[in-house]
Amino acid sequence: MIANVNWRTSMIRKHCNPSRRGKAAALSLLLTLTTGTAVFADARFDKWVHGFWPQAKQAGISVSLYNDAFRGLKPDPHVLKLAEKQPEFVTPIWDYVEKRVSKTRIENGQEKLKEWNRWIARIERTYGVDRHIFVSIWGLETAYGAVLQNKKIVRNNIRSLSTLAYGDRRRGKYAKRQLIETLKIVQNGEVALSDMTGSWAGAMGHTQFIPTTYQAYAVDIDGDGRRNVWTSVPDALASAAAYLKASGWEAGKTWGYEVKLPRGFNYSHADSKKKRPLSEWAKLGIKRAGGKAFPRPSDMGRLYLPAGARGPAFVMLKNFDVIKRYNNSNAYALAVGHLADRLRGGGTFATNWSKDYRPLSRKQIKQLQSRLNQRGYKAGTVDGKAGPGTRGAIRAFQRSAGLVPDGQPAVDVLQRLN
Repeated sequence: MIANVNWRTSMIRKHCNPSRRGKAAALSLLLTLTTGTAVFADARFDKWVHGFWPQAKQAGISVSLYNDAFRGLKPDPHVLKLAEKQPEFVTPIWDYVEKRVSKTRIENGQEKLKEWNRWIARIERTYGVDRHIFVSIWGLETAYGAVLQNKKIVRNNIRSLSTLAYGDRRRGKYAKRQLIETLKIVQNGEVALSDMTGSWAGAMGHTQFIPTTYQAYAVDIDGDGRRNVWTSVPDALASAAAYLKASGWEAGKTWGYEVKLPRGFNYSHADSKKKRPLSEWAKLGIKRAGGKAFPRPSDMGRLYLPAGARGPAFVMLKNFDVIKRYNNSNAYALAVGHLADRLRGGGTFATNWSKDYRPLSRKQIKQLQSRLNQRGYKAGTVDGKAGPGTRGAIRAFQRSAGLVPDGQPAVDVLQRLN
């Protein structure tokens, strides 16, 4: 504890009072960035770092910290490659869920629930979030912290965000904002510059907080004076729970239910994002898998069919959308919810995924829309987005072809059209 206090004090003295260094420090920065023996291997990156300094200065970053953070830094080419391969959006949902809700992850999660029971119980009482949910997030994000030991995955957060800000046009604005907040976190003494690590996208610690979210919601539940999501499991789990609570988590309620659809079901009900009371879904013939009644018929939910008629069906409640605040992916939220159920002793999905169902890429959806329009099925604008109009056109074609009209943009539908 004494070492932490001394380190924090030295960091504050070093980085939080740029006025003491004044013009000499500014000159030092310019010399560092423009010296003939270039600090940066990439001259354009060197220029970018030089140009980013005024923005960092305006945000209150000290010149000495800026110097230290960028000294010897160069872009990370692997970051840009990883940015194109986010598994939540390019992996079939059943593969994504099955891989992340594995036997090993379930067993390890149950062990972690026992190991950290005292802290987990306190966090659950404090924030009203189901313990199995925030432990599941821990499991998906870093395999309960195991990923943080992998030096091939954990990166210098300033380098990763600088690379995105410098070289990724789509994420440039995001990365610049996160980079500023990352520097502020170091400057505030939350973590040493050398320990400021994260993912390729800048997510930090056991529960992978991006810097802006960390600044707004991270908490210090272990009382050591730092919101330490990197090495303090209690702080990391409490921060995740605090964020879920602030995002609207409804205590005492689940994320959703696997359901069974009646014969001849009208699949257009799955197109709308509009929610209905569970009692109304029940009137349409929808029942919980396993036969139990919905415990709160007045709860609002929406129908979600990840693979149309060829996979499990779900009615999602508000807490599913709250999980998506952590990662805006249906696959991610479904995996978190399912892992949570497995950790508390639940079983696998009642309906198996059909492996012959293959979703279309955006380019293929454009082809599908074009073919449907050519055949007179009125899919609308060819934009690669399978909205209600496109799904309605798919259902019309499926009915004419003698297929189950679930409206799913699948490979076999495109093949039939071709």
